[in-house]
Amino acid sequence: MDRGATSARKDASDSRSRESRRDSRSELRAPRLDVPLDTRRPIVRRPQVDSDTFGRFAETFARFMGTARFLIYMTLFVGVWLLYNWLAPERLRFDAFPFIFLTLMLSLQASYAAPLILLAQNRQEDRDRVIAERDRTANARAHADMEFLAREMASIRMALGEVATRDYVRSELRSLMQELEDQQARGDDDDAGPSGITD
Repeated sequence: MDRGATSARKDASDSRSRESRRDSRSELRAPRLDVPLDTRRPIVRRPQVDSDTFGRFAETFARFMGTARFLIYMTLFVGVWLLYNWLAPERLRFDAFPFIFLTLMLSLQASYAAPLILLAQNRQEDRDRVIAERDRTANARAHADMEFLAREMASIRMALGEVATRDYVRSELRSLMQELEDQQARGDDDDAGPSGITD
């Protein structure tokens, strides 16, 4: 009896472990069937970078590089570098006349600045695309609202064409009053009789 219970427990745990392995494999699968699985294991793990944080840093850097303050700082840095390496004693100079180290520093700064500026421009283009799409949707909605209001105004104008205006009602009342006065005058004439003498 104990053997049957233990074998039943073992079978249940084996089926659970098989199901958990199957679930873990299904989680690793691509969400679509037409996308092949990447079975290669990287030798060196790629660093995980938060793209939004890095993008904000790139925008801040590009914004700073586009200011007059950056140009002044860069001009002062190059001027101090050149003056020191011209005027300092020979043994204290660290960059001789062709200023190869300065050229290397400037090219290194440019090689890092260009991708950061491009990244900031790409983020700005994405923002502009979202804003343009939102504006296009708002314009389409406003255009539809204007068409609806124009149709409503046309229907109101057509309905008002069938409604009596104040001047029309006044003219009709005047004509009715004139007819009543005429009928009353005719009635008075009929009451007077042919001789014009009343009882």
